[in-house]
Amino acid sequence: MKIAVSACLLGENCKYNGKSNYDERIVRLAEDNELIPLCPETLGGLPTPRTPSERRADRVMTKDGRDVTKEFTIGAEMAMETVRRNKPDLIILQPRSPSCGKGRIYDGSFTGVLTDGDGVFAAMAIKEGYRVITADEFTSADAENGGNTRS
Repeated sequence: MKIAVSACLLGENCKYNGKSNYDERIVRLAEDNELIPLCPETLGGLPTPRTPSERRADRVMTKDGRDVTKEFTIGAEMAMETVRRNKPDLIILQPRSPSCGKGRIYDGSFTGVLTDGDGVFAAMAIKEGYRVITADEFTSADAENGGNTRS
C-alpha cells in the first residue's frame, strides 16, 4: 500500500519550530507499506525554523502579521503533484496544521483555539477525492484498508 505522510510525523525536523511530530505508529507503517513523505510548507520555500502560521479564512498569516498564503499554496500544489504522480491509497497528515490539518485547525488568533476547517494541502487533497486522515484519526485498521483509495 502507498501512503503519503506529513514528513514531520516520520521524524523530519521540518516543523515551524525546527522539530518534528515523530509518531512511532506512523513510522512503523514503513515495514509493510511504501511511505511518501511530504512537507508542503518547506516545498513552498518556507525555512525551518520559521514564524508560526495559522489560517484566517482564505489567507495564511504568520504570528507577526506576514501573509504567507502564496508559499503555502505553492507548497500544497507541489505536494499535490507528488500525490498525483504516486497515487497513494491513503494520506496521513499532521492535525491542526495550516497545511495539513483536516476538520479542525487553529483559528488564526495564535491562542490555541481550534475552528472547523482544513489546511491548504489537506483541502486540495480532499477536493481531489483522496482518502485523508490525520495522525489523531489513524488506527492500524487504516493501514489494512488499502482498497479504499477515495473517500
